Amino acid sequence: MGRRGRACVVVLGDLGRSPRVQYQALSLARQMSLEVDVVAYGGSKPHAAILEHPSIHIHTMTQWPTIPRGLPKVLKPVLLLLKPLIQFVMLLWFLCVKIASPDVFLVQNPPSVPTLVAVKWASSLRRSAFIIDWHNFGYTLLGLSLGRRSHFVSIYRWIEKYYGKMANGSLCVTQAMQHELAQNWGIKATVLYDQPPEFFHPTSLEEKHELFCRLNKILHQPLGVQDCVSNGMEGQKADETIFTSLAGTDVFLKPNRPALVVSSTSWTPDEDFGILLEAALMYDRRVAAILNEDDSTNEEAFLKEISDGKQYLYPRLLFIITGKGPDKERYEEKIRRLRLKRVAFRTMWLSAEDYPLLLGSADLGVCLHTSSSGLDLPMKVVDMFGCGLPVCAVSYSCIEELVKVEKNGLLFSSSSELADQLLMLFKGFPDDSDVLKKLRNGTLEMGLSVRWATEWEEHAKPLITEVISQFDD
Repeated sequence: MGRRGRACVVVLGDLGRSPRVQYQALSLARQMSLEVDVVAYGGSKPHAAILEHPSIHIHTMTQWPTIPRGLPKVLKPVLLLLKPLIQFVMLLWFLCVKIASPDVFLVQNPPSVPTLVAVKWASSLRRSAFIIDWHNFGYTLLGLSLGRRSHFVSIYRWIEKYYGKMANGSLCVTQAMQHELAQNWGIKATVLYDQPPEFFHPTSLEEKHELFCRLNKILHQPLGVQDCVSNGMEGQKADETIFTSLAGTDVFLKPNRPALVVSSTSWTPDEDFGILLEAALMYDRRVAAILNEDDSTNEEAFLKEISDGKQYLYPRLLFIITGKGPDKERYEEKIRRLRLKRVAFRTMWLSAEDYPLLLGSADLGVCLHTSSSGLDLPMKVVDMFGCGLPVCAVSYSCIEELVKVEKNGLLFSSSSELADQLLMLFKGFPDDSDVLKKLRNGTLEMGLSVRWATEWEEHAKPLITEVISQFDD
């Protein structure tokens, strides 16, 4: 069968929250000049580069409804079986009927069931090549909710391995995962590291000011009572924000601005957000102890000094937490109960265009990802590095493939260790925080050296081209 000049990218998830899938689609269209069909769930808006590309065609499936909390336990196993069956039928309909026949199906794993089964069947029926992009292992994610000893998890792992070995080619995100696939699964995979695309870059002063103006209303609304950020915004002029001010046409960063710390989370069990809350509380208490403050210290006087422009040895911290997920409301309630003097939190969901601007405007990134398998890397850190943002990340088995300690970030294993790092990095902020400046410079040097298009051209394109050509023969 001759070349068709088409590829189909599949993910059983929200396309707008699947950046690697979006980048794969862009590269197939731009770097291989293919027509690309993307089959995924809707929900969040993908990046404009995806929506505006004439060769990328998005096909949105109907999402499985959320299981009601009050559902009797006896019905849950029935739904666990019914859900993948319905998803399987829907996937086959899209892959075999709704889209034109492609040269290759490229599917992101996880989820594995029923995705790998459906894509393998579709590739056989349409005589197309089948490539898996291993982002993690699906059975380890299922084990977080059901427990590793569950029979469902065992069956899931068997299906994932069986159909994984039937692929014509495999990509994966780390050397550790490549080794695991080769040694224990009998699968040869090519490592394709996540790298930031071109729209992740350091943010200019003008872009920062415009972004903070757009976010001004959200920044003004505390989670609970007034805090050290919302109190300082009451007397603002129309042309200033909590971070920036305008003098004529020139933008300036305020010397007594809070330090901006960004964390992106899916609010799921593999990210313990409680670590960040505890570290924030420790920072607040330790700074008070260093400055010989006690509980009787007048908070109103402190806030007035801030609004008058006074700088302290340790700045206020504003944590902006982006993302959607099941545990968001529970942690927001915990934040409301905290009594913090120098720390404030905001949670929000940003557009695909504003998210890189926020990363490029921040002073530090925090990553709480621990990996259900211990073999994948957090893409959010890659994005942060692309914007020149140094990162403090939870330490686990393969994270040092990405975070180079004391060059572009630091690693921590507890909330106390993270609090110590916050104190060290932000002492003397913004002008005399030398350790933070060193990390930022290191991040800029390393983060701008490799981009997604370069990585994809070197590692993914040869594999995909080879698999397609072998299938044509």
